[in-house]
Amino acid sequence: MPNAVATVIGTVIAVVFALTVIFIRLRASGRPTNARKILIPPVMMSTGFLMYIFPFTRERLAYALIAFVVGCLLSYPLIATSKMFVRDNHVYLHRSKAFIYILLGLLVLRLILHSVVEQYVDIYQTGSLFFDLAFGMLVPWRLAMFVQYRKLTQGRDSVGPSVESKA
Repeated sequence: MPNAVATVIGTVIAVVFALTVIFIRLRASGRPTNARKILIPPVMMSTGFLMYIFPFTRERLAYALIAFVVGCLLSYPLIATSKMFVRDNHVYLHRSKAFIYILLGLLVLRLILHSVVEQYVDIYQTGSLFFDLAFGMLVPWRLAMFVQYRKLTQGRDSVGPSVESKA
């Protein structure tokens, strides 16, 4: 498949995923959260590292670490706008109006970075680098949410189910 076609397909997929995330996050903000809902996404996303079984997706370790660190830095706006509160003995994530704009801004930044990065590595390595970047954004954000959740639920037995209560 030519690189131009793969780039267009990748861009369309990224836009669809971004819009899906926005839609899911807007719907989920009306329901209580728990530790499992916070921690499952990074755990499930970590299965994406299986792509490195295939040699053509592997990139230099330095590139992967840089992508992960950039993702960690880009997670700050998500962390800053994700606030939780307790209502009716359940923990909710406050819906920030900035969240949608942050996700759209990150999508635009991703598309710009993608066109720059693919000039230096092939399309498969570009995909794996952007996976590293996305994972780097997700992990700190979800860990920060989990810390907030634990602070709100510490000492409260009646707050919704958590990972500990299900085990």
